[in-house]
This record gives sequence, structure tokens and C-alpha cells, in this order.
Amino acid sequence: MSTRSSSGDPAHTLALLWRQEAPPARGPKPSLSVDAVVKVAIRMADGGGIEAVTMRALATKLGVTPMALYRYVPGRAELVDLMLDSVYAGMKRRRGLGGWRGRIEAVAHENRALHDKHPWIASIATGRPPLGPGVIAKYDYELGALAGTGLSDVEMDAALTFVLGFVEACARAAADARATERETRMSDGQWWKANESLLARVFEPSSYPLAARVGAAVGAAHGSAFDAEHAYAFGLERVLDGLEALIRTRRRRRTKRARDQTAK
Repeated sequence: MSTRSSSGDPAHTLALLWRQEAPPARGPKPSLSVDAVVKVAIRMADGGGIEAVTMRALATKLGVTPMALYRYVPGRAELVDLMLDSVYAGMKRRRGLGGWRGRIEAVAHENRALHDKHPWIASIATGRPPLGPGVIAKYDYELGALAGTGLSDVEMDAALTFVLGFVEACARAAADARATERETRMSDGQWWKANESLLARVFEPSSYPLAARVGAAVGAAHGSAFDAEHAYAFGLERVLDGLEALIRTRRRRRTKRARDQTAK
């Protein structure tokens, strides 16, 4: 079953996200903090994926019993939300240059860097995002890249979702490629070279001339059938081109409406 955000108790989760949980009234003085617990959980996920983060494993890592850990975080579902909100809050942000296109490109690069640093993020379904300060600050900041474009509020949200979805797909593909190389102990180039003679036995270029020609060109350019960096750079330009066409259409319509109003 996939890991989902916002699957814990809403009241408990929000109180934790905004650090409004009251300290335990009874029992020994807390030896940890929510921030300390989340920091270690993130390190565990960075090293072994989100699956590696269980309450029992985290308690062992922290040197406490699972029951002691529950004093800080009520369960894994709430912990996942805290982890996501924390990495979002810690993102490095820089305002891009060159108008909206430069700004949204910077947003894409920032999210790509975040996925590279924390690959486990892509494995969490966030259709219902944790409504913590980190998530909301990220959303507000990234919407600012599209401010003044003439898009409606709903279109701004959709455009940002479009960009972030593309980045996540590229990050996931890059992570899969790295995992494959790590598990097989072979680069893509080495794998293709090792299997070249096997393919030659069954593949007749004259029967698939277009595939043969394009495949050869890609192999010569990238040393493999797929290059994550090229796919990201090429795709991001096309994503931005698509948004630019939409923004131009909206501006033309707005100009036409203004002229029509003046003519009346």
C-alpha cells in the first residue's frame, strides 16, 4: 500500500504541524522534541526510503522505546506529514530572473533539487497535503512566480500543479535510473554494450528503419536510450512554452475586452 499524506488524525496532525501540542502533563521530563524526532526520521528516509521509517525502527535509532516515541508523535501517519512539512520548510529558494518564465523555471529547479536530496518524497501520495506552515509557505511562494501573468486564480493553481507534476515525474525517472544502475552494477551504456550482440540477432534495421535511425542517434548522443538530465531540460522548456502560449492567449483576450469596452 502506498504512503499517503494527511492520513492520520487531523486534529492531532495540525496541532503537531503548527507545534501547538501541549507537553505531557505527567511522566518523566521529555528527553527529545518533535523537531529532533522528525530530523532523524528524515535522515532514515534519505538513506533507505520512506519504507525504512517505522515507529519501531525510529525508536531504536533514537535510543528510546516505541512507547516513549509515541509521547512525541502519535503514529507513522502523523510522522510522514511532519517530515514532508519539514523538508518543504527547509527548501532553498531564490527568485528567478526574466519575468514569470524565469521565476517558474527557478521553482522547477528548486523542486528538482529537493527531490534529488530527498527521493522518498516522490513515493508519497499528496493529493491531500499536510496543511502545515512549510507546505503553505511553499505554495504561497511558488504561486508568486505566476502573479501578474493574467491567469485566473484557478489557472495559476493548475499551472503550478502542471509544472510540479512534470518535475516529480522527471525526479522519479532519474531515481529509478540510479536505482537500476546501483542494483545491476552497470551503467546504461555498459548494459546496452553487453546486450548489443543479443539484440543484433533478432533486430532487423530494415524492418524498423525509423526506430533504427532514431535509436542510433539517441544512443550516440546519450550513450543510452534515456538521459534524465536531457529529458528534464527538454521537457521543462516545452512545459514553459505551453504556459507561455496560455498566458499570451489570456492577455490577448483581456486586451480585446478592454478595447470593446472603450468602443462602447
